[in-house]
Amino acid sequence: MTVVTDPFAAAPQLMKQWMGLSLAAQDSLEKSLIELVKLRASIVNGCANCINMHSIEARAAGETEQRLHLLAAWQEAPVYTPRERAALAWTDALTRLSAGHTQQAAKEGLEAHFTAEEQVKLTLMINVINGWNRLAVGFDLWYDMPATKAA
Repeated sequence: MTVVTDPFAAAPQLMKQWMGLSLAAQDSLEKSLIELVKLRASIVNGCANCINMHSIEARAAGETEQRLHLLAAWQEAPVYTPRERAALAWTDALTRLSAGHTQQAAKEGLEAHFTAEEQVKLTLMINVINGWNRLAVGFDLWYDMPATKAA
């Protein structure tokens, strides 16, 4: 049996600060956009805990089943706004840095739909969710979330 390390118990002060940054980042842009970004990065990273958590949170915030299901293939799905598409492209580019630095095209799309301040806020949110994905995957974390019924 593998012992699961609880980051909040192991490093409470640092995790409290990390949580503060996380909350500030997620409240810095529109909730629907942030939920899509958190879920998309978690899909790319294969973090089951975060996919579960963020799909439930997005659904509770009013996201549609169609848009949640199509997020895995967002590039081909016409259900996202140009601003959301720019954010999702930026999320993919930054989450997949190890696949090669291909963020230039995504950056151009980002600049067309986000102010400089919003670009920084979005980039911080992408960094935060990638960090959470690594904590959850690295420490085999699973937090049960109460499921919501599909509409």
